[in-house]
Amino acid sequence: MHKYLKNLTATDFVVVLFYLFLTLLNIIFNARIPEWKYLVIANFLICSLVFFLAYMASFPEKKIWKQIHYWYLAPLILLTFKELYLMVKPIRQKDYDEYLIQIDRWLFGTDPTVALYSIANPILTEILQIVYASFYFLPIILGIELMINKRYKAFDFALFSIVYGFYLSYLGYFTFPAIGPRFTLHDFYAINDELPGLWLTNFLREFVNWGESITSTMPNAAEHVQRDVFPSGHTQMTLITMYLSVKFRAKTKCFLLPAGSALIFSTVYLRYHYVIDLIAGAAFMIFTMLSGIKLYNYWQKFVGKDYFEYNKV
Repeated sequence: MHKYLKNLTATDFVVVLFYLFLTLLNIIFNARIPEWKYLVIANFLICSLVFFLAYMASFPEKKIWKQIHYWYLAPLILLTFKELYLMVKPIRQKDYDEYLIQIDRWLFGTDPTVALYSIANPILTEILQIVYASFYFLPIILGIELMINKRYKAFDFALFSIVYGFYLSYLGYFTFPAIGPRFTLHDFYAINDELPGLWLTNFLREFVNWGESITSTMPNAAEHVQRDVFPSGHTQMTLITMYLSVKFRAKTKCFLLPAGSALIFSTVYLRYHYVIDLIAGAAFMIFTMLSGIKLYNYWQKFVGKDYFEYNKV
């Protein structure tokens, strides 16, 4: 068995493990998930693809396969996100927004998304909507810098941390599914009027909606939207990216730190998240980094590769 696993990176291992977990859930809850058979087949094909890419990338002369092996994860994260769309609501069958709202009110004495409406203006909304929509690009920016500078060990660990972090946040969606304040505390269909931007806001808002399988004109969108509020993956993954940019002394940190801070603020201002989601996202980030380096180095030892240490990259 070891010879089949030795080509896998720690990131590949996490991907395969998570897809096996999703497959098990599909089988256990097959009576609730209409598409379960197709998802199981898709998961098997994805795991097979991971092993294939890892094998092809093991040949030093096949540099193109090494690049594909690195970057296949970008579309795979989105694909995994869409599989959750077909699983979370059928399995859990309950949303937890009421509890998240009560926690926010206990912490702040009010609803933060409502309070922030007092500072709303089109320029701020436009900027924050653009920043919010850049979420998936921030870790890619860091990854490109590390790759260009041939800091392959740092790149490999950053890639692992991002993928591992995403999958931990996905576990949170299963645990506490919720739809967010734009549906529960505000009128989803009035947001373009209540929080208008300038030129790109409505388009980007609709792009985000599309990513969550809804449109602004869909009847009863709250019933169809992805349950992806707790923890705030935008907060968790952005904090991971910001943290790594500092630890790796990346030049792009000069952009990632202010952009990331604005992005985290935008999640509440734009009514996508409760503040408790952000707090949970920060906690998930800390757990990701503390447990991630242990898991990463365990796998490195298992396959006979060097340990990762920040001060050696």
